[in-house]
Amino acid sequence: MISKDIDVAVIGSGPAGLAAAINAKEAGAENVTILERAEQPGGLLHQCVHNGYGLTYFNEDLTGPEYARRFIEKAMDLRVDIELESMVIDLSPDKELVCSSKYGLKKLQPRAIVLAMGCRERTRQQILIPGFNPSGIMTAGTAQRYVNCEGYIPGKEVVILGSGDVGMIMARRLTLEGVKVKAVVEILPYIGGLIRNEVQCLGDFNIPVYLSHTVTNIHGQQRIEGVSVSKVNKNFEPIEGTEFRIDCDLLLTSVGLIPENELSLKAGVKIDPVTGGPIVNENMESNVSGIFAGGNVVHVNDLVDNVSLESQISGTRAAEYALGKTLPSVRRINLKAGENIRYVVPQTIDVGKDVTIYMRVREPREKVRLGIGSIYSENLRVVKPSEMLKAKITLEQLREIKGEVSEIEVSCVKRG
Repeated sequence: MISKDIDVAVIGSGPAGLAAAINAKEAGAENVTILERAEQPGGLLHQCVHNGYGLTYFNEDLTGPEYARRFIEKAMDLRVDIELESMVIDLSPDKELVCSSKYGLKKLQPRAIVLAMGCRERTRQQILIPGFNPSGIMTAGTAQRYVNCEGYIPGKEVVILGSGDVGMIMARRLTLEGVKVKAVVEILPYIGGLIRNEVQCLGDFNIPVYLSHTVTNIHGQQRIEGVSVSKVNKNFEPIEGTEFRIDCDLLLTSVGLIPENELSLKAGVKIDPVTGGPIVNENMESNVSGIFAGGNVVHVNDLVDNVSLESQISGTRAAEYALGKTLPSVRRINLKAGENIRYVVPQTIDVGKDVTIYMRVREPREKVRLGIGSIYSENLRVVKPSEMLKAKITLEQLREIKGEVSEIEVSCVKRG
């Protein structure tokens, strides 16, 4: 039997899923259900005990658990149905989903769906580091869970490969627990995470950083004993003769995140090859009518606050779709990534409403101008790939687009 009494089903109860469900409720959807495979709502926020959350959304400096609690309590107050230990294992283009739980399998046919599955970490296997496969190699997020949730210190001397935000945060966390962080090794010529984490997590603790370097070998058979590190050229290839060894009993990888979109593909959702997430419009709706998406499943955000803000749109629009309140599009325009722009989200917009556009640059630059066609221009002092750019485009600005324009370019060019 298929249950059809759900207005909006949200897959995932992290910051994206909670924000989407809350806004769906507030937009008038009576029956909103979150399907969460874990034992508690909140996603990975429970293991993020450091502060820095909520600065934009709440104007407060919160820890991850504190940030999650605000949304969980609001969802409960609004009587959002949160089904824990319920994993969606199939999703069809007609919005029929199959969910597995301790009660068995069940099928649901919600009127609208919000994809909020988040993202996962790349592993050592995905970046093809040669050498043995001993114990003591794990992702930075796994180490974060061990330390912050389970009270287990996974090593005494650590090398961190990659300078993503979780890696830098764990460099500080492990240092505070008495672990010797011997190096952060980054293949790029610049730090891959937020500037604030570079300063507060690495600089303040004098942790050595090797830019334009990578791990080229892993030593040890039962337990990791050390790694070989080499400098790389502009093509990221190890330079012969530059290799040196760092002894360690723990290697953490912080080498990027991948949006979780296996379910999206099953539903026929088109994926952007650059972001790894669904191609969406200004309503955060995919090419499959009634299937929306928000947060890190669409593109990996730099701040959780942005995840929540973006996912509010998907929840509100999903509710409107479920209630038959969706307005017809005025005129649709594609956004094209131009000079020094890696990607743009949403990929298409309607000229009939205000829209917020999110972008990332390809490389760091100073004294640049961010331009969106002829309707938006902003001078920026510095841009970095690790820090997302955001531009709010008003209806008045969109009305400046004249003629039969079907595409506008987003660029970030050097000023004078």
